[in-house]
Amino acid sequence: MTATELSVDGVTLTAGARHLVRDVSLTARPGETIGIVGPNGSGKSSLLRAVYRVLRPERGEVRVDGADAWSLPVRQLARTVAAVVQESAADFDLAVREVVAMGRTPHKRLLAGDTPEDAELIDAALLAVDAVHLADRGFDRLSGGERQRVLIARALAQQPTLLVLDEPTNHLDIRHQLSVLGALRRLPATVLLALHDLNLAACYCDRLYVLYEGEVTASGPPAEILTPGLLAEVYGVATEVAVHPRTGAPQVTFLPQEPRA
Repeated sequence: MTATELSVDGVTLTAGARHLVRDVSLTARPGETIGIVGPNGSGKSSLLRAVYRVLRPERGEVRVDGADAWSLPVRQLARTVAAVVQESAADFDLAVREVVAMGRTPHKRLLAGDTPEDAELIDAALLAVDAVHLADRGFDRLSGGERQRVLIARALAQQPTLLVLDEPTNHLDIRHQLSVLGALRRLPATVLLALHDLNLAACYCDRLYVLYEGEVTASGPPAEILTPGLLAEVYGVATEVAVHPRTGAPQVTFLPQEPRA
């Protein structure tokens, strides 16, 4: 499996007269983990929807290994791109293992059963998100964090070469935040994810794109991007940024806001 190259070139997305993102360009080289950060409403989720082909750009292109993503056949796209979205509210009346097995669908003929290879990949995906013990549980009986891990496992079982995730650490406790991001980092795939937690983004991403009011304000390695000046400009908060003594990644500390007079 060869990781995919992603190119977002001058993408503009609109909703009526309102711009969701404006003239956004982004690249993800094969095997990179790219983080998109920014405050609420900055356009992170909208941009990801253009990549996994839910929102069609008004202008600009999304290219996957040089091909226009919107021109690819659905089955080919599903074999290349997997997405884990925020608004997945499906209450599947299925066991967890059956939900994860859905990730194998793009690789199988209609109504074909699971092969031994499928079973092995499903097991590996469950193990990667610490959900083996949930395999026989009903998906609709899981907690929010458990559901999130199962949906990530479904995406892993799909064996994408480009994995797109919108706030994948939502609902996860600290241990599972770290283990899931670690598993994503080890994938032989390109990973594009939106994150709110800047310290997680700094630790697990090769490069960051900062979105603010629908535009890219800054991009580059976390150590170059996460500065007190930029965070004050984009988030409106005071911070201190230090180098973590063990990981070498920038570590952001948010300072209490002064009470208004």
